[in-house]
Amino acid sequence: MQYAYPLLAIFIWAGNTVINKLAVGAIFPAEIGFYRWLLAGILFTPFMLKPVIAHWPLIRPNLGKILILGVLGMAVYQSLAYYAATLTSATNMGIILSLMPLMTLTAAIISLGQRLTFGALSGAVLSFAGVLVVVSSGSLGALLQHGLNLGDAMMLIATLAYAVYSTLLKKWQLRLPPLVLLYLQVLVAVVVLFPLFLASEKVGLDGANIPLVMYACLLASMLAPLAWMHSVKHLGPSRTTLFFNLLPLITALIAALVLKEQLALYHLVGGVLTLGGVILSERWTTPISRT
Repeated sequence: MQYAYPLLAIFIWAGNTVINKLAVGAIFPAEIGFYRWLLAGILFTPFMLKPVIAHWPLIRPNLGKILILGVLGMAVYQSLAYYAATLTSATNMGIILSLMPLMTLTAAIISLGQRLTFGALSGAVLSFAGVLVVVSSGSLGALLQHGLNLGDAMMLIATLAYAVYSTLLKKWQLRLPPLVLLYLQVLVAVVVLFPLFLASEKVGLDGANIPLVMYACLLASMLAPLAWMHSVKHLGPSRTTLFFNLLPLITALIAALVLKEQLALYHLVGGVLTLGGVILSERWTTPISRT
């Protein structure tokens, strides 16, 4: 039964990648990015005000760190994903997202002093090759000639932002209840994204886009993080992270069913290489140097 929680989170996040694509033409990226966090903040507030006040002595000296976490993990990561969806496929986005555990491991090696392993080095090369296959549509010559698709580039930056976010979360070890920390980051996202929302074009909320905003808010912003945190608590971070490897496959399947996206051979080859690299980095833990 414990495995149901990480699986639920992964299915929701995979679905949210497809929601990003469905939002194209129905609502502007700056709108859905702001509305999802605003609604989440409104729904969380009645339950979170008392815990925030109770933990204020610990929150106050860490406001700068909470601001950075909120900007990276909530504002930059998801906002870039909405803009990327206007320029690339949900399948590509899912495969690029699968780099996140490897990026997080690399960041941990650089900033946390974690030992470099043979698996991390080999996995990085293999996953990088997989992503190159995907973003080049199977033609490296075309990639060299025309450059990287802007949507894929945005998704790579978004994934890197979340990897840095995850690393800082581990490095700083803020002694706050997970739900309190999540709520504070939601508030940061609302404040940071408000100027972009004001400056951007708007279509307003209507019957076509309200379900998209509700999914992004209720499921992707609230239920999925809670399910993930529950899994980390009961299964541990290492076992929980393994479920992230299912994200590109589930995203591709949902995109094929809902968006009718065609799965090409390069998606399969790139996805297998990327996923293989991540698994290799997690499983082959022999340090390169023992000195």
